[in-house]
Amino acid sequence: MLTIATEVEVLARFGRALADPIRCRLLLALREAPAHPSDLADRLGISRTRLSNHLACLRDCGLVIAVPVGRRTRYELADPRLAHALEDLRAAVVAVETDRTCAEADEKGCC
Repeated sequence: MLTIATEVEVLARFGRALADPIRCRLLLALREAPAHPSDLADRLGISRTRLSNHLACLRDCGLVIAVPVGRRTRYELADPRLAHALEDLRAAVVAVETDRTCAEADEKGCC
């Protein structure tokens, strides 16, 4: 049964996906174009097993989908708006990072 996630659940899933650098790299790669797992593994320089685990996480989070293409499977972002969201988030974080208002940021490892 399909259920609608709450706003908090959606943000938590997105945060979980972005919590790992490999998943971030996967999302950025898929932002550029859909791809087959073997191509993604080569591009990211990781094993196919490791890639498979990360793709499963991204599927579970609802961020990517697997599309059968003949005997192969291609992965792509689940919604084109995710590409814009990733770019907006990247731009916002870059903009915030240059304006560090917390005087203790270096000591505390925050901001």
